[in-house]
Amino acid sequence: MEALFGPFAEFGFLRRALAGCLALALSAPPLGVFLMLRRTSLTAEVLAHGVTPGIAAGYLLAGLSVPAMAAGGLVAGLLVAVGGGALARATGGREDAGLTALYLIALALGVTLVSLRGDTGDLTHLLFGQVLGVDDPALLLMAGVASLTLPALAVGWRPLAAECFDPDFARAQGLQGGWWQAGFLGLVVLNVLAAFQAMGTLMAVGLMMLPAVTARHWARHLGGMVLASVIIAVVAAVVGLLGSYHLDLPSGPAIVLAAGLLWVASVVAGPVDSMAARYLRRPHLAG
Repeated sequence: MEALFGPFAEFGFLRRALAGCLALALSAPPLGVFLMLRRTSLTAEVLAHGVTPGIAAGYLLAGLSVPAMAAGGLVAGLLVAVGGGALARATGGREDAGLTALYLIALALGVTLVSLRGDTGDLTHLLFGQVLGVDDPALLLMAGVASLTLPALAVGWRPLAAECFDPDFARAQGLQGGWWQAGFLGLVVLNVLAAFQAMGTLMAVGLMMLPAVTARHWARHLGGMVLASVIIAVVAAVVGLLGSYHLDLPSGPAIVLAAGLLWVASVVAGPVDSMAARYLRRPHLAG
């Protein structure tokens, strides 16, 4: 009990980190489930890198100011999200190709802007985050994004689900998929920005996508996947922070590694579409 609860009871920075990670665990994994079902899982990674120049510009203008970096990252992320589709429509090419080009340029530009300050510590903070250094503005951003994301998903649940499973039905019902798509991508960008302070741009989607792809091995229906993804993310956050404290590991990567271990265990022995479920399944009785 001391090993489990002692660190959080003793250290305020660990309680703050836990609160921030729990907020991310509530809001980000459901978005990851929808991305996975739409077969656009890498979109989150693209947007995580796409916000980099905006965050870097906010940093250059105002230092380590969460509102400035969040505002800059939001603008950059939305430009990348909208730009990929606009390029595809203008040139007739594939949207994923345009997104790939934009996010690579954005990542290189962001790293270059931060490097202008000549401080490698700032570059490390940008790329890998510092979950144990979460301050009040960052914590408020995480909580605010979670408070916005959950009601927005509740409102958009039906059209988003319809677009995932039956796009033709969604169009026939006049659900205006383009507007829901834009709003959904906006929520993804906001959650990436909320995770940036803790996880950095390289791992900001760790708590979004790993619990989501793990959840498919624990449930067959959308609601069950969303619930499982949140539980998995909460477990990964707690285990990662405890592992970071007891084993002296970097906190952000420890959380992502904990989520990765849960994914491996689920792929091997989960109740749905796992290796065990496939190879140990009883053969059907003949006749």
